[in-house]
Amino acid sequence: MLSRAFVTKHQVRRNFNDHEENSCRSMSIHEHEEFIIGFKQDVPLIFFDENSDPNHNHGKAVAHSCEPRLTLKEVLRASAGVMGESHFGMTEKVVLLKGKICALKRFRKVVVKNSEFGKRIEKFARVSRQCKQLVPITAYLYSKRIKFVVCDYYPMGSLADLLSGARDLGQTALEWKQRLKIILCIVNGLAFIHSQNQPKNQIKDHKDIYLNVHGNVKASNIMINIDFTACLSDYGFAQLAERTEFSDTWQKKPLPYEYAYSHELLSQKSDVYNFGIILLDILGRQGMKKEEVENGEFEFIVQGKERKQAFNVLNIALSCTNSDQEARPTMKEIVIYLGDVLRVRN
Repeated sequence: MLSRAFVTKHQVRRNFNDHEENSCRSMSIHEHEEFIIGFKQDVPLIFFDENSDPNHNHGKAVAHSCEPRLTLKEVLRASAGVMGESHFGMTEKVVLLKGKICALKRFRKVVVKNSEFGKRIEKFARVSRQCKQLVPITAYLYSKRIKFVVCDYYPMGSLADLLSGARDLGQTALEWKQRLKIILCIVNGLAFIHSQNQPKNQIKDHKDIYLNVHGNVKASNIMINIDFTACLSDYGFAQLAERTEFSDTWQKKPLPYEYAYSHELLSQKSDVYNFGIILLDILGRQGMKKEEVENGEFEFIVQGKERKQAFNVLNIALSCTNSDQEARPTMKEIVIYLGDVLRVRN
């Protein structure tokens, strides 16, 4: 499984092709010198203090005294290649000074102005720092031509990579214990987001900032650690940029189970629906119909206690993908349901 961190550049690009993402058509920023030539003034990145919390610097973005001053031009020159592409923008692997590797999320069409962009990012960064199941936001930059966010890099890739690697490239498939571990991390991360309180001044300022909604839950936004714990990325990014169309050179693969990710208005019910889609993808092999999964034809071999657990997770998935939004469970309820799954006996 660790071999995915050492595959060739071409393999990496094909690996990051998820249902919503395609990483093969666009070139990295550093391959376009016109992005660097012509900048009259270089722009420094705004970093977030790793200790930011409501009682420390009021969660404000601050400059690291121990960090060298990092600018836009330096980041553009450090870009190492495109990892993925979605309707919101592009994700690149960036090798910074002293060999530090980060993921750069570059947006195509930002829908808020500079000051509002910074305020929103600060709020999302503050929340992400409080939960180990959320990918931390390291820094951001808002310039006239380029807007991006810098996040932690995960060499194991995403859940989409692990699933497609086993299905398409013959890599070792995830065992049920690993899948269940990933599921628990996703649930805890989403439950933490959904438990957030809205800013008290939101109504007064007429700012549509939703701290209690992820907005873009999908397998390619579930990043995996080497111990198979998982972290949710792109939290709140759907509130920064507009969905845009982009052309593909590689044919998109259809979603399994004849489902599609929900792109409803930002809501917790939409998050729950998309979480259900992820569960179905974790349970079933590519191209498997929902009826096959319901009959217990899972992608992995399980018996006894584990088989019962898998069926219980399937029932959760079907509840989450109910066409009636009001009938879908809340993340708080799903936490309780998964607690029952863990207590299943032979």
